[in-house]
Amino acid sequence: MILKEILADIHAFEEELLAFERKFGVRSETFYAAYAAGEEPENEDWVLDFGEWASVYRTWLARQAERSI
Repeated sequence: MILKEILADIHAFEEELLAFERKFGVRSETFYAAYAAGEEPENEDWVLDFGEWASVYRTWLARQAERSI
């Protein structure tokens, strides 16, 4: 993957992360730390969103790492 594509991915993922942050009022870093520690969402309806949010965040982290190579 070339740097331009990696950066495009990073920006797209950041837009998705920002949408989740606005919806739930929590920064992605804070959310992911709690999610990784096994904390459950306070509302059952959020389970799918939290799974997607965590997935987007992990992929964003991976792209960040690729950018650094």
